[in-house]
Amino acid sequence: MEQSSDKGSINSTDVILGPNPIVGFRVTDVARETARAVSIALRQPRLTGTVAKGIVNEWVKVFKDDSELGPADRDARFADPEWMENKAYRQWLQAYLAWVNGVNRWVEEQPEISQFARARLEFLTSLINDAIAPSNFPLQPTALRKMKETRGASARAGLRNFMKDLRDNRGLPAQVDTSRFKRGENVANTPGAVVARTEVLELIQYYPTQEKAHAIPMMIVPPQINKYYVFDLSAEKSLVRGLLDAGFQVFVVSWRNPGPEHAHWGLSEYSAGIELAVSVACNITSQTKVNLLGACAGGITLASFAAARLAVGDTRVNSMSLLVNVLDTGALGDTGLGLFASPRVFKAAKRLSKRKGVLDGKDMASAFAWLRPNDLIWNYWVNNILLGNPPPAFDVLYWNGDSTRLPACLHGQFLDIYKNNALTQPGALRLQGVPVDLTKVTCDNYILSGTTDHITPWKACYRSTQLLGGDSTFVLSNSGHIQSILNPPGKKKAEFWTGGETVPDADAWKAEAEHVDGSWWPHWHAWLGKRSGRKKAVNINVGNAAYPALDAAPGTYIHG
Repeated sequence: MEQSSDKGSINSTDVILGPNPIVGFRVTDVARETARAVSIALRQPRLTGTVAKGIVNEWVKVFKDDSELGPADRDARFADPEWMENKAYRQWLQAYLAWVNGVNRWVEEQPEISQFARARLEFLTSLINDAIAPSNFPLQPTALRKMKETRGASARAGLRNFMKDLRDNRGLPAQVDTSRFKRGENVANTPGAVVARTEVLELIQYYPTQEKAHAIPMMIVPPQINKYYVFDLSAEKSLVRGLLDAGFQVFVVSWRNPGPEHAHWGLSEYSAGIELAVSVACNITSQTKVNLLGACAGGITLASFAAARLAVGDTRVNSMSLLVNVLDTGALGDTGLGLFASPRVFKAAKRLSKRKGVLDGKDMASAFAWLRPNDLIWNYWVNNILLGNPPPAFDVLYWNGDSTRLPACLHGQFLDIYKNNALTQPGALRLQGVPVDLTKVTCDNYILSGTTDHITPWKACYRSTQLLGGDSTFVLSNSGHIQSILNPPGKKKAEFWTGGETVPDADAWKAEAEHVDGSWWPHWHAWLGKRSGRKKAVNINVGNAAYPALDAAPGTYIHG
């Protein structure tokens, strides 16, 4: 499903929340920054007056039907030809575009303002501009035409959708038809079984699909803010199934969805869970090493775990793959999640989760939606409410909405890591009493990022090559945050860049990197195969006498 904005066509899954524990802003933060924007305007009366005069002059042209303003070619909000063919609609649209152009000029020409402050101002004005777009109103041509054609049925359906959203989705339009999916049936359906269960996690082992598999197993450590099955969405785009078919033994951690009673869980508890899972995987496969994969916030947990274990001589971490993950949070710059990341915001966010015992993923999803409102709110507002259509049935969006909670302790630690850029400072973070120093991660590392990732920008991901102590292979996929992971062979227009020395400058690396058509999965499988030992005949069952199969995959914690 392709969603579009005024900045061009992008995939909706490129801008979903994804597994990210950073709280960007609250309503009070937006109100405060809005007040600051007003104060800037009051201090710049000449600029404000000039911009206002320009807007009025263009409005006069619009009224006389002399304006040449029109929407961008790829702006799907105004794709209906009637926006330009009908005089009333054309003037409405042109008046809006004149306002947007004027406001953008007002922001761009603000003197004596920092780049970061300007980015905040741009975000806040775009929030208003997106909200008042003519396409969001019931009298827009597509909605009005459908209402006439259906004799009001679309309006009645839209009202029902709106009332349901008020009741079930905090007033935000639903992004997905959840009734079309069921965990274990059409999502998270690769055959396997739980082979170990603790208070913190379930460990799932998958049945092999090949007679022979590499000796050293692969274990996936997902982020704590979403359920693990983004790695096992469907047969066509399951990372797990891709590994099995390539001849690997696969284990996946499924985190428990914590409640307020688990508020004390932090990195130490999750690290202990990973350590146990590593022990179980080694025991079942009769190996002394395991290859590990972590994505986004799961990569922060995994990298910290690997650094702490390797620092004390635990050599079971054979290799580490980090997908769309940022370890150097200082490299995030003025990305959406960082725009409102002030000490006051961090303090308030910590206080709130401490009071509740958890950070609810739904709270974070609501906040994040307002970071990309055209793609995550207004698209669905038009589809669901104005047109009266049901929300789409899309497995990625279903997974994204199936969020979990973060215990207050872990949330606070993530915020501290973000605020202090702790992982770039050896010893700034301690895990189970061991100082975390990423230079101690001397195993080989595979680092993946996406060119259009707005959550973990690729240059920020690239910084990990300079922090980790082992040999790093960096891969840049032509996708966004989640689609970089869901990149099976055969995917249309897939391409990636890799190769070359991981020099300090990301652009210099890109200039020398090799361009490859197709999915990065086979490249990763080849890299992983060289670090997984020879293939051997494997047991067609899962578990062993010490760790017998319990519940069938996807286990019980996924339903919590």
